[in-house]
Amino acid sequence: MTLGRRASANDPRHPRDLHPVAWWSWALGLGIAASRTDNPVLLVLLALVAGLVVTLKRSDAPWARAYTLFVRIALVVLGLRVLFQAVLATQTQGTHVLVTLPLVPLPDWVIGIKLGGPVTWEALLSSVYAGGQLAVILICFGAANALAAPRRMLRLAPAALYEVQVALVVGLSFAPQLVTDARRVHGARRLRGRRVRLRDFFRTTAMPVLESALDRSVDLAAAMDARGYGRMRHLPGRRRRLISALSLLGALGLLIGLYGLLSASIRPALSLGAVLAGAVLVTAALLVGRTRAVRTRYRPDPWALPEWLVAGSGVVVAGVLVGCSLRGIGGLTMPSALAVPPLHPLPLAAVLIGLLPAVAAPYVPGTAGAEPAPRTPGPRSTPAPRSSRSTTEPTTEVVP
Repeated sequence: MTLGRRASANDPRHPRDLHPVAWWSWALGLGIAASRTDNPVLLVLLALVAGLVVTLKRSDAPWARAYTLFVRIALVVLGLRVLFQAVLATQTQGTHVLVTLPLVPLPDWVIGIKLGGPVTWEALLSSVYAGGQLAVILICFGAANALAAPRRMLRLAPAALYEVQVALVVGLSFAPQLVTDARRVHGARRLRGRRVRLRDFFRTTAMPVLESALDRSVDLAAAMDARGYGRMRHLPGRRRRLISALSLLGALGLLIGLYGLLSASIRPALSLGAVLAGAVLVTAALLVGRTRAVRTRYRPDPWALPEWLVAGSGVVVAGVLVGCSLRGIGGLTMPSALAVPPLHPLPLAAVLIGLLPAVAAPYVPGTAGAEPAPRTPGPRSTPAPRSSRSTTEPTTEVVP
């Protein structure tokens, strides 16, 4: 990279695509922070931070519209959580009754669960706080999908994990293609003057959308194979089995560790240990299989100052809230369902650091916020000499 290119990569005013790993690191940090608190103020702030950054920095590509789908899914999940808490709740759910539903008698072996009965404010608010955690995590995942193209993530993945990369790109590109095809089918039905009825929704809309989105994702993987992506050198069977075993065990360790960090159901020491063990195994698989694939990188994505700032902001948000939860600093958990949400300056400041990508990340080329590329001054043209004749066109007089 020349000095001029490095300077333009460090300048956030220069329009370019940010490294997708930076966006995923930022979104993962916000998701980990959301899993460590049930304070509604902090959860709403995390959702607003993710939404503001997506609004300012996403591109006009069809896959960038998937964020709206994830927001709707998050709202549906929140509503289902509240509904199940109201209908299928334990008998110890509070004293402040909001509404009383018809009580359905259950067998004696169903202990501690009721179907219907009184719905209290304590149970309702507790379900809102618990469902809000999962909803904000889904919103953060949707923000990462809207800001970082799945194909660019696949291009950055190590060549030794070719089979895993193809499976991941099919899965990650399925949701954006789903949104694009749903808009297309809905627009076609509107042009034909047909209404979407609930009883015919699965046959007329859902099936064509699901089939088309899956076909496009599979076609993407087939096109990559046809163009020689992941061309392999011949390796002995023992080495291939070793690479597969290390990759699977490493991915399993990373998944268990990240699940423990997100759900807080596993001790943090065990979760971090699983993440480190998985990272070591994946690194070993990459080292063993680095000579497996013949690969040429065309126009690699730079990692400059904006990438460090974006990824670092997500790490800071996650680190501060995880540290506050381990040290018992107030403001993360609700003392009771009916209590006023406590506010502590340290978690609030950490969440606001997540807004740094709105300033530090460059705009995507072609969007409204991107500055036009500077025009290279060309040679000045010399004006042509004036002719001695008059430039006025002669008029013809018509004689009657």
